Amino acid sequence: MFEGDPTATTPMTPLAPPPPPVRKGSGIPAGRLVALGLLAFVLAAFSGRIDLGSLVSTAQSYVDRAAPAVQTNTSSNDTAAVAAVKDVVQRANEAQVQAYARSDPTLMRATATTSYYQELVQTNQGLQSSGAQSIALTKLEWVDVTVSGTTANAVTNETWRTTYTDGSVADSTDRNEYTLVLQAGAWKISADVQPTTQIITPGTAPSVTQPGTPASVTSSSSNWSGYAANGGTFTSVTATWTVPTVSATSSGADATWVGIGGLTSNDLLQAGTQAMVDGSGTVEYSSWIEMLPQSSRNIPLSVSAGDSVTVTITQQSGNDWLIAMKNNTTNGSYSVTVQYSSSNSSAEWVQEAPSVGRGLISLDQFGTVKFSGASAVRDGKTMSLSALGAKAITMINGQGQAIAQTSTIASDGSSFTIARTDATSSPQTGGRRRRP
Repeated sequence: MFEGDPTATTPMTPLAPPPPPVRKGSGIPAGRLVALGLLAFVLAAFSGRIDLGSLVSTAQSYVDRAAPAVQTNTSSNDTAAVAAVKDVVQRANEAQVQAYARSDPTLMRATATTSYYQELVQTNQGLQSSGAQSIALTKLEWVDVTVSGTTANAVTNETWRTTYTDGSVADSTDRNEYTLVLQAGAWKISADVQPTTQIITPGTAPSVTQPGTPASVTSSSSNWSGYAANGGTFTSVTATWTVPTVSATSSGADATWVGIGGLTSNDLLQAGTQAMVDGSGTVEYSSWIEMLPQSSRNIPLSVSAGDSVTVTITQQSGNDWLIAMKNNTTNGSYSVTVQYSSSNSSAEWVQEAPSVGRGLISLDQFGTVKFSGASAVRDGKTMSLSALGAKAITMINGQGQAIAQTSTIASDGSSFTIARTDATSSPQTGGRRRRP
């Protein structure tokens, strides 16, 4: 399915030079975005940390989707059940393409459980926010299908093509791990997980440096700016930031967060705030939490531009994690204990362009966001960014230009800023799964 997913963050190179982008966004829980997701899914994102594109319904949408590929490995004693499962997955993909083209989400209802249907609705909404004009399945390969009683699992490799309203085109190939359940004699998809590899690419400097006070050592990402630390066991992360005042003159989204894991692993536990700007010039602010590979979800903590927010994620014991968020300006707070299996492999302090589906939402004009009190507990010791040896990440666009420039760490060892440059942010492939 066309779902949110974390991938390597190599920015997209448009197949043709795009005209000036026209996009639209809407605030939905990112997821990500997304978000998202959707930026923006956004996005979500999100959770999509934007003019609605014309929804195109043409025969090409159906020509582009590939005929079913030859099954490579099928496991079941019930060949009829296997065939039925494969048919549902194929019809579900077709339904998502048609639902997007016709702006009619109900077309996806017949092949999905109620909860998964709602997730697909958010995905398609986030795609609209990201400026996607059309989607098409161009290739589907079967990896495995297993059926056990009233449940089934199907694994595919799918290539989807997204055409954006600014003229850019993006192809993305992902492994899809479907879970299906038998309801009233019919198979329905209840979940689709897209496992990933590395979320950011350390060690690659942006080819263009924009004005500001850039960090001296940076890694580049198509959707992250900020700092990340690894090299030990991380059991807590915290920071305070001021929710940026986002310009309503251009559509887009941004998400500010702290997290555990995700730098060199598939797991990522995170929480933060997000802004979404829609085509009417309305800016919507929200707060959210996310536990990959699940989508982000909004939480009941109100935030507004200029509010000071502190977020702390702490491992209690085993898989128990406490997520605590406080709006220091209004004195509002939120906390929840969640169950999550973490690699404890890294900590992050990030400003993000949320993702939705397989694309990123355009980064809004957030100005500058300042982090303070940024620290983490590594190997049982509370340490500042400087003491952790955290490395800077700069967000770049498809032309290699910095669009969100991370500063050097201040003399206190725990403060830094991220400034939005005047470089253009256009939808790209890649990015962490977050629906705005």
